[in-house]
Amino acid sequence: MPGRRWAAVGGMMGAGMGAWVLLWIFVGLVVAVTAGVVVARALGTRRRPEPSPLPPPESPAVRQAKDALRLRYASGEIDREEYLQGTVELED
Repeated sequence: MPGRRWAAVGGMMGAGMGAWVLLWIFVGLVVAVTAGVVVARALGTRRRPEPSPLPPPESPAVRQAKDALRLRYASGEIDREEYLQGTVELED
């Protein structure tokens, strides 16, 4: 009978080891799923670069035209409506 008793204990030890293996597999799956969710959120919330707050620099020709327009308006050669129309056309 002593052999039978050890077989029963050995069987219990094997069942206990199987439970630990299943526990570690479960823990590994939880860690893998959590890591996947974190990576997916990090990639999904990637921010796009915002446009520069500064306007693009003007060419020298456009700058000269605007200066000439301001001078003509300041000297009274053109009225407000012509000045505003000129600034709109130079912006395009």
